Amino acid sequence: MSYIMPKKFDCFSEFYSFYLTEHTHRTSRRLHVVGTLGAFVQGLSAILWTQPWLAITAIFSAYSFAWAGHIFFEKNRPASFKHPFYSLCGDLALVRDVLAGKITW
Repeated sequence: MSYIMPKKFDCFSEFYSFYLTEHTHRTSRRLHVVGTLGAFVQGLSAILWTQPWLAITAIFSAYSFAWAGHIFFEKNRPASFKHPFYSLCGDLALVRDVLAGKITW
């Protein structure tokens, strides 16, 4: 597994460039997109139906899909351990870029 990660990023665009190098495997990207979209739907459902347990399943869903991509396909460590906010933003940017056709589904 690859564990080399810059210690500090000056801005999100620097992090996102790194993020994309850690998500080169197509199946891993798909798992990230499915997990992120699934978590979004579960989170929205938690709010709309006032069901806090759905917020917990949203977090579990997002992380389990993403970590499976890293463990089984990318063979690297998720950046969420050292850069949780940027990682969340990276997941959302990946979804945006896949839906916009900028990154291969």
